[in-house]
Amino acid sequence: MIHYAEKYKQELIQRVLPFWENNSVDKKHGGFFTCLDRQGRVFDTDKFMWLQGRQIWTLSMMYDKWDSYQPWKEMAICGADFILKHGRDAQGDWYFALTEDGHPLVQPYNIFSDCFAGMGLGALYKITGADEYAEVARQTFSRILGRRNNPKGHYDKGVAGTRGLKGFALPMILSNLALELEHILDPSIIRELTDEVIHEVTEVFYQREYGLIMEHVQQDGTFSDTFEGRLVNPGHIIEAMWFMMDVAYRKQDAPLMQRCVDIAIQALEFGWDARYGGIFYFQDILQKPMQQLEWDQKLWWVHLEALVCMAKGLHYTGDERCKVWFEKLDAYTFPRFSDPKYGEWFGYLTRQGEPLLTLKGGKWKGCFHVPRALLKVYEALTAYEKRS
Repeated sequence: MIHYAEKYKQELIQRVLPFWENNSVDKKHGGFFTCLDRQGRVFDTDKFMWLQGRQIWTLSMMYDKWDSYQPWKEMAICGADFILKHGRDAQGDWYFALTEDGHPLVQPYNIFSDCFAGMGLGALYKITGADEYAEVARQTFSRILGRRNNPKGHYDKGVAGTRGLKGFALPMILSNLALELEHILDPSIIRELTDEVIHEVTEVFYQREYGLIMEHVQQDGTFSDTFEGRLVNPGHIIEAMWFMMDVAYRKQDAPLMQRCVDIAIQALEFGWDARYGGIFYFQDILQKPMQQLEWDQKLWWVHLEALVCMAKGLHYTGDERCKVWFEKLDAYTFPRFSDPKYGEWFGYLTRQGEPLLTLKGGKWKGCFHVPRALLKVYEALTAYEKRS
């Protein structure tokens, strides 16, 4: 597998990070532009807070784990200065979007802005030692825990006391966020949250009847035969499983590790498009008509998270199924998503595997999934080869 590791390393260093370094930094106002076309030209100047936090994290992480390359650190500080100056409301919650020069555009209805702001600042503290970053990250994490049972608060458009489904995305993110911030949090908080998230992910949202994790369940964890309740997002399941693998490795919990591998492979088998290849974005667990018109698109992050999950599964367990799936995913993903001409990756493909949009970033795609996945795959495959 070492040739795969080298391929992912070269893609990261030569073709992905330079794209963001050269095109995304706002040298006038601070922060990052994420709406970049195929060639890296800015086509919209709005700044989305969760992508600002993600890019701060990516640059800080690369500086910490890969190479003490000073421009990465300087760019991360530039992003942090911008969000600390403009990013929060009076209660300390992070806006969803700002104008180019930092004026609020969209209220803090989305708790994932907070998750990634905290994650980015926590990573930046690790490479700078600046107390302000750690303090704001801790404050943000505390606000997240306080809002997690009602993350949208008064921005929630649902009617209280009616259906009341709960979503999988936040418990999934918290499992990773806890490990990312453990260097600035009380260890007892990490232990308690980790145990709670393991239960939520593997017991509450996991539906034994189907062998899969649902995007929404009723408050007691039972299945809801509704549009939201039948929804399966294979990418979320697979991403959550590598988060859980990291937790299982830390806890030396072999049964949890094997369960994560089994669930991930079940999600791959369920989500794989037998006709055209690739992983569907959404599916209905009962095969009823979908309300998401984009259900059959093939998205960059879904395939990247699957590659990470299989690489980690192979490293942690040596399960041969992970190797087979990794090679199958690699053969589909690289030729279709990686842009050989301008670098970085396309984000959205049609079901048939052709670029639906040629943009490299926007409101939902930024400097995060591609570089993170390339590095995680390289690390996991390198570790697997050393162990082998």
